Amino acid sequence: MSEGVERRLGVSGGELAYRDLGDPEDPAVLLLHGFPASSYLWRNVAPLLEPWMRVIAPDLLGAGDSDKPPDAQLGIEAQARYVRELLGSLGVSSFAAIGQGLGGGVAQLLALEGGVRTLVLIDSVAFEAWPSAWVLDAQRRASSGTEVAAALVDAAFEAGVRQEGRLTAEDLAEYRRPFEGDAGNAAFARLLAAIDGRGLAGREAELERLEIPALVLWGEDDAFHAPALAERLGDALPMASVALLPGCGHFLVEDAPETVAPLIFEYLRSRYLGAPHAHGGGAVAVELGRRPREKEGM
Repeated sequence: MSEGVERRLGVSGGELAYRDLGDPEDPAVLLLHGFPASSYLWRNVAPLLEPWMRVIAPDLLGAGDSDKPPDAQLGIEAQARYVRELLGSLGVSSFAAIGQGLGGGVAQLLALEGGVRTLVLIDSVAFEAWPSAWVLDAQRRASSGTEVAAALVDAAFEAGVRQEGRLTAEDLAEYRRPFEGDAGNAAFARLLAAIDGRGLAGREAELERLEIPALVLWGEDDAFHAPALAERLGDALPMASVALLPGCGHFLVEDAPETVAPLIFEYLRSRYLGAPHAHGGGAVAVELGRRPREKEGM
């Protein structure tokens, strides 16, 4: 993410690079990227949130500009622990969590532990329904040495972004940059191998007891996680709204930033900050072309 000054802070697995934007006294919002992205994913979202909230956007360990130690644990349970340690060092115990893909799984674990006041899940891993077939195939390719990290990063975004021309050559170069060279390729392979499906399976009943506002956003053309998973998440989370965006893929924030960023902002303004909805109760649904499914108690 280009906005703001990059900072670094040590956690039990190594040093995390992160951006800390906005007034430290404002309510905090945590932005968690997926694989094989970095906090750069949030470059079109963070500026809209910053005037209202403290925005904390880390690179997960092994990704972006964070450390890439050869012996650190990189699964989502470890990633949740590192992020929690980061927040603790920053004095943040209550926050909204927004997670995309793998970052959505980390956000779910943080919510189950406590402290998350509002949850936004974007094309998130969930339940036992991961790793995706694409990731399993990528793991085989990486272990065989037939493809380097750069090729797999390009392939991930080619499959995950449906709107032609949305990602520039500069954007792709920024996503490839952390995994360049022999050390970068090795780091990519370790991060990829850590996507093993553990941490979320068998926890559906816990999600069903999670009484916090939740927004589930999904690209209708997600090639990695079918929209049925969004509905299942919406059924599990008792205070969830679900919205599908047509013509968008797994990297929803890249496909439709002009829709997703305002939607997230308005949802947090209403459900997290407690401000009246800027456009009235149904405006977000009209913008998306689909009314979010409101559950009893919303």
